[in-house]
Amino acid sequence: MSDHPFNGDLVSSAYQQALEVIASVEPRVAEATRQELADQRASLKLIASENYASPAVLLTMGSWFSDKYAEGTVGHRFYAGCQNVDTVEALAAEHARELFGSEYAYVQPHSGIDANLTAYWAILAHRVESPWLANAGVKSMNDLSEADWEKLRHEFGNQRLLGMSLDAGGHLTHGFRPNISGKMFHQQQYGTDPETGLVDYDALRAKAKEFKPLILVAGYSAYPRRLNFAKMREIADEVGATLMVDMAHFAGLVAGKVFTGDEDPIPFAHVVTSTSHKSLRGPRGGFILATEEYAPSVDRGCPMVLGGPLPHVMAAKAVAFAEARTPEFRSYAQAIADNAHALADGLMKRDTRLVTDGTDNHIVLLDVSSFGLTGRQAESALLEAGVVTNRNSVPADPNGAWYTSGIRVGTPALTSRGFGAAEFDVVAELIVEVLRNTQPGTTSAGAPSKASYVLADGVADKVRAASAELLDKHPLYPGLDLS
Repeated sequence: MSDHPFNGDLVSSAYQQALEVIASVEPRVAEATRQELADQRASLKLIASENYASPAVLLTMGSWFSDKYAEGTVGHRFYAGCQNVDTVEALAAEHARELFGSEYAYVQPHSGIDANLTAYWAILAHRVESPWLANAGVKSMNDLSEADWEKLRHEFGNQRLLGMSLDAGGHLTHGFRPNISGKMFHQQQYGTDPETGLVDYDALRAKAKEFKPLILVAGYSAYPRRLNFAKMREIADEVGATLMVDMAHFAGLVAGKVFTGDEDPIPFAHVVTSTSHKSLRGPRGGFILATEEYAPSVDRGCPMVLGGPLPHVMAAKAVAFAEARTPEFRSYAQAIADNAHALADGLMKRDTRLVTDGTDNHIVLLDVSSFGLTGRQAESALLEAGVVTNRNSVPADPNGAWYTSGIRVGTPALTSRGFGAAEFDVVAELIVEVLRNTQPGTTSAGAPSKASYVLADGVADKVRAASAELLDKHPLYPGLDLS
């Protein structure tokens, strides 16, 4: 990758030998692994939640740390022999604290959803359970009377959560009813201004004052703008809510100091959750940052919510966080945002409708209804042409969350390959070329279809050829040879 210099011969040797070992047991897995690298090298990866981890991060995960059980926390495990796990977990937490300027870091969550669940239950424990125990004059829930325990259970199940709606750009775990977060809480959702697609803080304040949530969730998975976390904290304080920020998508922009001041969630949120991949470019996993006030409750993540932590992934998080503390990563993070601007400008000058008319983070959200397509049709046609995206809802989406009317694209992965503004303008041209030459299909009964599509002859080959020219100039893991 462009800002990850490494010895290609050394890395090639490591992977070739590893694949030989795998092939001696199950050659089909080894072949699928080789093919995955080939496919990623040959595709324009524009999925906003995907990236390319460094060889150091990838190799760290393939170790005997995978064999360890390590329930508990550093220095306080339920299994013996965890001294080396303590070392890597402590390192990962230390790097996370220093990287983000947080008082506390918890690196055990297996994913972003696990991080959010752990955070929700930690907030409930801090805001609901602890006062109950203090009022009852006991130290643990096991000491409560049955009557008090039933009352406490009722309190747990009747707390309020206010999060961004899915079609406005929020995440499933922000109170979407089919998700467990929507079942845990009495929930309501806030949206965006119907004209601008932007968060209306005055409307959000009014809704929070009316609803009075215990938890106000900020953050997004498909909102192409930055948030003002100082305003979000003001609103939370006015209604006595805990401010929780899910920065899974934009953690790399926070780490790289692209988001600063009121746009940096760390000084304002009580609890911050994130993934360690996406724009942060680490292993698949999650983590939590918090103020010291919430640290004891978050530390109970295992066994409160989580099973045993994954030591090999925590070790890889330590490596990724260390990489993110370098000047090179700051340059990379700024390039993500600059490239997103270039991609958005390239699409708009080719008459593509974008939600909020642009971006100031890493996400560009296309409304493909202007091409007469659903998101599913556009996603499939682009994939046929070697452009990897994902369909996504747009505000007040008439096609719902399955077919959708939008396509979400992001710049972290191709920026890792060294793409710049000029290349992203070409990417915009290729996207529009596909969409302009795609028509909705019909069902077997001849009715209009929301899923099938017809891509004009020759377009897929033309776009793949043009993509190959870009990709060949910016090889993925240059010097890594698995032939």
